[in-house]
Amino acid sequence: MANQTNRQDELRALLERLNLGGMAAVFADLALKAAKESLSHEAYLLELGKHEEELRMQRRTARLLRASALPPDKTFRTFDLKRLPAELQLQIERLKSGSFLRSATNVVAAGLPGVGKSHIAAALGYELILQGHPVLWTPTSNLVQRLLAAKRDLRLPQELARLDKFACVILDDIGYVQQDRDEMEVLFTFLSERYESKSVIITTNLVFSEWNYIFKNPMTTMAAIDRVVHHSVILDLMEVESYRATEANNHRKLQQEAAQIAVQKPAEIVAIGGPK
Repeated sequence: MANQTNRQDELRALLERLNLGGMAAVFADLALKAAKESLSHEAYLLELGKHEEELRMQRRTARLLRASALPPDKTFRTFDLKRLPAELQLQIERLKSGSFLRSATNVVAAGLPGVGKSHIAAALGYELILQGHPVLWTPTSNLVQRLLAAKRDLRLPQELARLDKFACVILDDIGYVQQDRDEMEVLFTFLSERYESKSVIITTNLVFSEWNYIFKNPMTTMAAIDRVVHHSVILDLMEVESYRATEANNHRKLQQEAAQIAVQKPAEIVAIGGPK
């Protein structure tokens, strides 16, 4: 028994030195299971390998989520896709596979405030992370300020190289704040660097004809749109009703129903408990 314990301790230490912590944690329990079920050596090793792989995937997912800065709870579990038109639902289902990353295809979600653009973009980012892809979520204004700071410090190429490590960058609310010339230039530089190289997901309240508010110069605006749209999937949510407005309407209806019930109750009480 002592020899077996020593061997287990030695094997556990060896597996940990080899960075096989998942195997180190379960090999003894799986060995008992293998003996009880008369599993072959190969089947036992396969179970060990699967456990190690699953643990590494969980750790990688957790690491990617921390680095992504994705807003919490913005997944497709918490979004009602059924309220979208059927065509939009199909587009989103196809995007969930992440295949658009292979061709450096961009995604543009355009719609009025409150329709769920940011939620959809974040949920797509979450799906990509589950598949092992590094993703960055950032308000466009934050990214622009970071690029401006890097440019002032003469390290813009290094910052662009850092961003290039992300398979997908999600720019939330492009055009929400109007850019000055310097801000416009670094944003255009970023989009040019990603063009046909890595994907971006963009949410915006503006249709493309209004992007001149972002880039000011007509030629720059056309060039930016060309880089974004050339390989892209457009999620047109302009005709989708705001879910905030829908929730407000539903809440108002519930209040009205509650008020009607409150008014009716005294009459019901008299009818039930009054004199016979």
